[in-house]
Amino acid sequence: MAKAPAEANRANIKVAMMASAGAAVEWYDFFIYGTAAALVFPHLFFPETMPPLIALLASFSTFAVGFVARPVGGMIFGHYGDRHGRKRALVLAMFVMGLATCLIGLLPSYHSIGIFAPLALIVLRFAQGLAVGGQWGGAALLAIESAPAGRRGFYGSMVQVGVPLGVVFANTMFLIISALTSDDAFIAWGWRIGFIASVALIFIGLAIQNRVEEPAVDPQEDMAASTENSPLMQAAREHWREIILAGGAFVANNTCFYVAITYAVAYGTGTVGLSRDLLLLAVMASSILMIPVLPLCGWISDRLGRRGIFQLGALLAAGWAFAIFPLMDSASPVAVMLAIAIEMIFLSMMYGPQAALFAELFPRSVRYSGASLGYQLGAVVGGGFAPIIATALFAEYHSTFPIAVYLSAMCLVSFVSVALLGKRRFSREFA
Repeated sequence: MAKAPAEANRANIKVAMMASAGAAVEWYDFFIYGTAAALVFPHLFFPETMPPLIALLASFSTFAVGFVARPVGGMIFGHYGDRHGRKRALVLAMFVMGLATCLIGLLPSYHSIGIFAPLALIVLRFAQGLAVGGQWGGAALLAIESAPAGRRGFYGSMVQVGVPLGVVFANTMFLIISALTSDDAFIAWGWRIGFIASVALIFIGLAIQNRVEEPAVDPQEDMAASTENSPLMQAAREHWREIILAGGAFVANNTCFYVAITYAVAYGTGTVGLSRDLLLLAVMASSILMIPVLPLCGWISDRLGRRGIFQLGALLAAGWAFAIFPLMDSASPVAVMLAIAIEMIFLSMMYGPQAALFAELFPRSVRYSGASLGYQLGAVVGGGFAPIIATALFAEYHSTFPIAVYLSAMCLVSFVSVALLGKRRFSREFA
């Protein structure tokens, strides 16, 4: 009898770790596309007669397709996961992501198949967006619904670790391949290795399918779910306020994160004159720092509440927005590292407890749909447009101060959204 709690705890940890591993590789697949879109795709998948700037913009437009697809993926996989189980939906999302990313690595160039090359690239990027739109809800809920009472914040934060791990894996893969190949070889075939390697995600999906149990279901909630034809429509009809506020809660994290890992790199290299290696190192080091901080913040939220640490992170990030670019303007490597690293710590205070916060907003019968919709709504409004808005603000005002105002405004939106969400709990087992 004494072994039962320990065995249950080991099983719960296994679920959380496998969900985290799947999330890390899935985010690796999503982020590696962005690096390739900047370095490789303009040369391979668009006409040679196209001006380099236009080709780069066209390549980045295919990157944006992934963000457009994410809410669609959240709806599709959310509905499927509420009807047929979290594990099935997560495994299916992982298969879609692994297959799409691997096929991108095998895709012929424009020189070989003409216009079909960029068209196929768009289709496969859309598939990536669908998959990552469904992956988060499945991984997060698999971990949270398997977690012991009072530890959902910690277990959910382990899935959130997948984002910084994905950033680190993607950048490390490209740095290693670039170091081992010549520039011509890297463009010709070297970049494909990182994409084809994502076939590992399919094997992780198989492991989850075979070795992870579906979280236990309350019989009454299971009966309620089985009588509802469309969990997605039920979530939109009965919990639209929570979905919108959840999206608002996420905009700060996503806006500040993508400005830090994309626009700040462009600003540092193009305006300040910093080396690309320094900025990429700063992004990678800051991402590594997030890996232990996220579970710590999830653990704190289990003891002190989700809202407090979330709102404190929003306020600190709002203030730090006015320090990031002046520190970068100093051109000091230490200052640049601090600018991004401290930003990531403040974002971790929001992102760490976020999975548990979102899960606790919805009853189990519509939790996958509701949490995924809220998450992906914030992703589109925040990450999808943040680098473009930051670029436009600097072009218009020739100053980073308006960008800081924009970032702090998004942080205040998240602060208010979390305040309006209050302490509501819709699920009996989360009461």
